[in-house]
Amino acid sequence: MRADARRNYERLLAEARSAFAAHGTDASLEDVARRAGVGIGTLYRHFPNRHALLSAVFEDAVGDLLARSRELLGAPEPCTALVTWLRETVTHASEYRGLSRALLSVSADTTSALSRCSDPIREAGQALLTRAQRAGKVRPDVAVNDLLQLTHAIALAAEGSPADPALADRLLNLTLRGLAATPQEARATARPATADPHPPQDTRPHGDEAQEP
Repeated sequence: MRADARRNYERLLAEARSAFAAHGTDASLEDVARRAGVGIGTLYRHFPNRHALLSAVFEDAVGDLLARSRELLGAPEPCTALVTWLRETVTHASEYRGLSRALLSVSADTTSALSRCSDPIREAGQALLTRAQRAGKVRPDVAVNDLLQLTHAIALAAEGSPADPALADRLLNLTLRGLAATPQEARATARPATADPHPPQDTRPHGDEAQEP
């Protein structure tokens, strides 16, 4: 990218962050371009649509979430690590009003520019979820896509209730109770990986067969 194009790109990103923070992700793109000192055509050359601009704005938060997920993979409690990361995901999705709705809308749309954010987040969440499932803490039938959709829905609900700052945490706690593995599931999924699935049969004689002839 030429130096002048790079400057335009950086100014557009900076103004988009300010506009989205102040007015939500539905902020006028014409205003973003005007404040950056360029025409709307220049904005669209860098960002073909609103989702492309949102993806670029959200990129720093994605980097933070990915770094945090790698850090939490070494935490001693797999379930606590997963919960911590989900809470931080809710916080980041709530940074710009409307972002959680946009992320929720493209959760199954791989053609959207926002999938550049969604895909690495999904992979990071899957690693933490798998670790918690192998520890027998989370039900084995829980899918990461469903978990992230719930997380975005919680962020969206919290966004609509600014007078209740504890709402997101309460909803997340309710969700996590439903994810907990039953004792039977925990025993089934937490078996040692080295256990022999086909233990040798007891061939010793029993009952009458054990008597001397």
